[in-house]
Amino acid sequence: MRIYNFLDNDDAQVIAEKGPFRVAEWQRALSVPSGGAIAAYFAAEMGVRRRQLVCELDGRVGVTLQAGAMQWTAGSVQATTGVKGVGDFFGKAIRGSVTGESAIKPEYVGTGTIVCEPTYRHILLMSPQADMGGTMVVNDGLFMACTSDIRHRAIMVKRPSAMAAGNEGLFNLGLEGSGVVALESPVPASELVTVDLDGDELKVDGNFAIAWSENLSFSVERSGKSLIGSAVSGEGLVNVYRGHGRVLLSPVASLTPNPNAGSGEV
Repeated sequence: MRIYNFLDNDDAQVIAEKGPFRVAEWQRALSVPSGGAIAAYFAAEMGVRRRQLVCELDGRVGVTLQAGAMQWTAGSVQATTGVKGVGDFFGKAIRGSVTGESAIKPEYVGTGTIVCEPTYRHILLMSPQADMGGTMVVNDGLFMACTSDIRHRAIMVKRPSAMAAGNEGLFNLGLEGSGVVALESPVPASELVTVDLDGDELKVDGNFAIAWSENLSFSVERSGKSLIGSAVSGEGLVNVYRGHGRVLLSPVASLTPNPNAGSGEV
């Protein structure tokens, strides 16, 4: 099987590669209508480009995608639910309901190529074990894909107050294993701030954490020691991470996926 005018296209550039995943970035949006050409040109100049996740299956390790992420496949590729029984189904349904992720994520196995729907967000390729020291907890709505050897768990925040006040859910998605995870991020990897805590604490005023190590204690607290102190500082409640582990911070708050993704518009 040979695929032409895709990754060999002059406008396509592979900007990241890890495990079975490659990230293709389209340097120009030639499919935009004439009325959007000016906006598309200047968007591309600022790095706002269409990106696609490409998965190469070798018959040994499958990949799990967020529901609806697949655009097309080529080769001997079969889609399964990844459900291994009634108990597994109910476990995934409960985890999906509390984390905000899709309950059933399709798993693709076989040999061939999978191409995901285009997005204008940035695609990060990470290993929970190598990059985060074990299980990584990801912010809501950022999961895109992973190798099938990655285990998914619902992780409850240490203090339920975070659900009401910290712009975080009561549960977050935990990803564990030595495989590879693809996340959709509002910023590229080059702009992420990495904070390694060694028995320290990190306070963040807003929903800026992309991912963090599971062994960190996450809570929501007043920025000052008293209500008056918090009012004077103007910060109010902040997200607090304590212990030993890593936090990845975005300089801008996590945003919902671009509504124009896949439409050829910016």
